[in-house]
Amino acid sequence: MPDLSGRVVVDIHHHAGPDLYRRRLTSVAAGRAYAEVGGWVVLKSHLTSTAARAWEARQEGLPVSGSLVLNELAGGVHPRAMEQAVYAHGPDSPARLIVHLPTLVGPAHASALRRTSFHPLLDADRWRGDRVLNSDGRLRRDVREVLRAARDLPVAVATGHSDRQAALRVVDEAVRLGLPRLLLTHATHPMSGFTLDDLTELSQVPGLYVELTALTLLLGHRDVDHLGELVHAHPRVVFSSDLGQPDQPDVKEWLDLSERWFHTARLTNHQIGAITRANPANLLRP
Repeated sequence: MPDLSGRVVVDIHHHAGPDLYRRRLTSVAAGRAYAEVGGWVVLKSHLTSTAARAWEARQEGLPVSGSLVLNELAGGVHPRAMEQAVYAHGPDSPARLIVHLPTLVGPAHASALRRTSFHPLLDADRWRGDRVLNSDGRLRRDVREVLRAARDLPVAVATGHSDRQAALRVVDEAVRLGLPRLLLTHATHPMSGFTLDDLTELSQVPGLYVELTALTLLLGHRDVDHLGELVHAHPRVVFSSDLGQPDQPDVKEWLDLSERWFHTARLTNHQIGAITRANPANLLRP
């Protein structure tokens, strides 16, 4: 059974099929790709839980763990959906399951990606639901119930495609409940809207991690200078790929490209190790 120790990279955000859109690799093929580079991968799908797929991959010795996005299409914002995914993830996983709050919310984010639906009958917009806040700006009851249940399960909660206001309400509730791990997904992406000053202020929140993805840089939403500034603004930055799209870099290409970005951003070896290995591993550890 593979574990997280000694990994070259720990990628907490990689899309493999089946998903809403066609992906470069299947779950097993993604596990093999990360095994070849000495890495660990968390599989993500907006369509369905990847927990059972991750368990099966680990039985083959592959360095894979899973996640669940609480979209209506994948079971909705319900503690039972999260509990079922925990069971399917296996009793001996060396990594926590990542549970993402919904990503199919509100109007569709305008993406520059060329995407082909995974299934001809699938219309992603049909499954778009409400954001995590009520009309009065408070967290929905079902979101609060999920966060309360997550406190006692081997999971790490992520904010999904929440905007700044919603994510801050999630942070407040996580602190109130004593939730041990919380990830701000796509923290400085335009759809999330956190500033560097915001994240410096939030650095005092224990167990709060901040994600920046390679795809955010590849699509030009943020630049390499921003990567360096973010690493200095917050102590628990996680650099993930958000890749798996057929026309984006594969695993080895991403790692080579990342090395050049890190050099340009003038990150030290310690900082590189923190954002690519130590921080994501700490987020995932039971």
